[in-house]
Amino acid sequence: MADLHVNIAGVELANPVIAASGTFGFGREFSEFYPLSALGGVACKGLTLRARPGNPPPRIAETPAGMLNSVGLQNPGADAFIKNDLPWLKKQGTAVIANIAGSTPEEYCALAEKLCGAGADIIELNISCPNVKRGGMQFGTTCESAGSITAQVRRHCDRPLMVKLSPNAADIAEIAAAAESAGADALSLINTLTGMRIDLRTRRPVLRNNTGGLSGPAVFPVAVRMVWQVSRRVKIPVVGMGGISTWRDAAEMMLAGAGAVQVGTALFSDPYAPVKIARGLNRYLDENGIRSVSELTGAARPW
Repeated sequence: MADLHVNIAGVELANPVIAASGTFGFGREFSEFYPLSALGGVACKGLTLRARPGNPPPRIAETPAGMLNSVGLQNPGADAFIKNDLPWLKKQGTAVIANIAGSTPEEYCALAEKLCGAGADIIELNISCPNVKRGGMQFGTTCESAGSITAQVRRHCDRPLMVKLSPNAADIAEIAAAAESAGADALSLINTLTGMRIDLRTRRPVLRNNTGGLSGPAVFPVAVRMVWQVSRRVKIPVVGMGGISTWRDAAEMMLAGAGAVQVGTALFSDPYAPVKIARGLNRYLDENGIRSVSELTGAARPW
């Protein structure tokens, strides 16, 4: 069998397939289907300092080849997660990636300190959520703001810091370079694209929040392009996501430059998707005489 192990910012993963934040909860429900050790890691539901009820419904809608969501970072708060979920999750034999989101730099820094102290393996700095009116997107749309928040959190984070980038920016490679210069150990991309649909009967947006984040296979070509651009601009590892549904998608994303991948929307139609992707990658490697999955990273050649 090929070697599926990858190393992201000093953290060893059993395979390159990570459950994406916001689609996997804290893993308990999915552990009834398979052991979480079958995954390279779990990126937890986005955490804020205090519990959030999220946005009012309707907040999820299907679209062709994807979905729109404006869940609004519903979560129990960092302290409740640390008390009730993290101890269990740390025993599951997979890397724990704590995704954090705040409305101010002070909130981000406090979250990083809490979760580093509690033993998260990687902190994923969410500067790109398009569903929250305060915070999130404002930190990730310019080089100055992305670099500033990364630098501030870096001083409060003694674990690997992975910055999650927004595609809703003029030049994502420039944002990536700013985050790297400010101390990021890795980057994850892309978060959702901002989208909207309108109900012809009611003549109102299908989401109560009017706009939401578009994810799923529809965004995959955009994600591949952005991972390609970013991985050629920075030296730190890139974790690719955005519409990955099959092992072929994962292999393509790694060829574009990703060292690992996150799987999100596919979980809503098939909870076994990440396990199938890992197995499919292994078969592909064996059939093509490739010893290590890391050999795929950045192996695509431009014309």
